[in-house]
Amino acid sequence: MSEPSTPRGTSGLREGEEVEQAPAGGARAAGREARRDRVDVTGAAAELLRRLTEAHGPVMFHQSGGCCDGSAPMCYPDGEFLLGDADVHLGDLDVGLDRPVPVWMSRAQHAYWSHTHLTIDVVPGRGAGFSLEAPSGVRFLIRSRLLTDREARADA
Repeated sequence: MSEPSTPRGTSGLREGEEVEQAPAGGARAAGREARRDRVDVTGAAAELLRRLTEAHGPVMFHQSGGCCDGSAPMCYPDGEFLLGDADVHLGDLDVGLDRPVPVWMSRAQHAYWSHTHLTIDVVPGRGAGFSLEAPSGVRFLIRSRLLTDREARADA
């Protein structure tokens, strides 16, 4: 896949909704910050997420930062990655399942990417780490673009 897939629908939060932060222990009910739609998914990535959900149950993404595969979005069975105060909920991906796929990012990484819109895609090649797609010969990756002036103003 040399060309990025076209994002499938808008996911995440709608105008007026807020981004969720995870309190220590991983529950999803603590404080909130205002945030617009910031994450989408391509059709190819949505199809892979449906297959992974069929095999593993509900899944989630976490983007931790760092180098190499540490900067790739990692897909885990939902609840297997402990969330805390240092994580920001970017939104939820509608991939055609009964429940959306939540996307989280470390607060430190979010500080660097706060001016971007992210799209989760899938490409051939094997990544490292514990992400669920690793044995499939493909890997998830983030495609980013700068927010438009209008999007940036809406977030201010």
